[in-house]
Amino acid sequence: MSIVSKPLISIVVPVYNEEANIDLFYSAVNKELEALSERFRFEIIFTDNHSTDNTFAKLQAIALEDSRLRIIRFSRNFGYQRSILTGYLSATGQAAIQLDCDLQDPPQMIVEFLEKWQQGYKVVYGIRSKRKEGFLINATRKIFYRLIDLLSDTKLPHDAGDFRLIDRCIIEVLMNLNDNQPYLRGTIARIGFKQIGIVYSRDERKHGESKFSLSEMLRLAIDGITNQSIIPLRLATYTGIGVFLLMIFGTIFSIIAKYTSGSQWPAGFATIIVLILFSIGLNALFLGIIGEYLGRIYKQVKPEPITIVEKKIAPDIAPNKEISEQGQ
Repeated sequence: MSIVSKPLISIVVPVYNEEANIDLFYSAVNKELEALSERFRFEIIFTDNHSTDNTFAKLQAIALEDSRLRIIRFSRNFGYQRSILTGYLSATGQAAIQLDCDLQDPPQMIVEFLEKWQQGYKVVYGIRSKRKEGFLINATRKIFYRLIDLLSDTKLPHDAGDFRLIDRCIIEVLMNLNDNQPYLRGTIARIGFKQIGIVYSRDERKHGESKFSLSEMLRLAIDGITNQSIIPLRLATYTGIGVFLLMIFGTIFSIIAKYTSGSQWPAGFATIIVLILFSIGLNALFLGIIGEYLGRIYKQVKPEPITIVEKKIAPDIAPNKEISEQGQ
């Protein structure tokens, strides 16, 4: 097979403070890519969320030896989802595979993803059968995946993260989307086409600590729900209607009971306080839900790039030079 006829595959790798994993990751991935070099060509795109350690320097050193590497360093940390999206939009391959640098998602599955892709699947995603994490966080993740699927207008895969292959046609659709708060798992599922999942066991992180704190996971969960569904808004509406009807019936019942029982009713101070606090609580809850959606509308209508590129190293320029850009 000639070089020209070999399909070009893009490997997209978001990184942030992963200096301890860079060499191990590159060695593991390179081993898999070398085994597939007779059938495919590869480019490896690292999107660096403005790491504060030696991640970028290590990637630069590898790029001097391997012209397949493309490194995009952002001007600040724009978040995990935006980092992946920028990698997809920068990919020039006929398909793109997203991998995390911590090797929790095994590079050995690249060949399986490519086999499914050649069978005609436009999206191939990994389904995590096991995660070597605590019981509580695993249970919370499982509940979240099922909750967001229940709320979503489209069917979403359970226990599937961002470890996936997407065809060029999916990348072209992503290029035409304008989403300031991307939730790629849901967006790619909504795009459609022929999709399939492959079950695998997720490994432990090799080195370093996870960059996903509890607050980051909560933020991702909120982004996923608000990105995929307006059901929380409808729930607020339906609950408001229900409470309003309940108050009407309660008022009518109180009036009838007062004039038919013939007894002197107590002032009902405690009841009034409970109802007032209940109403205030409902208002606060639903104003919070509405605020989440309004905040996303505000961010969406502001003219703001997905990410801002500080430096880029690409194979189409001299390997010892860097180029700076204003935006991506």
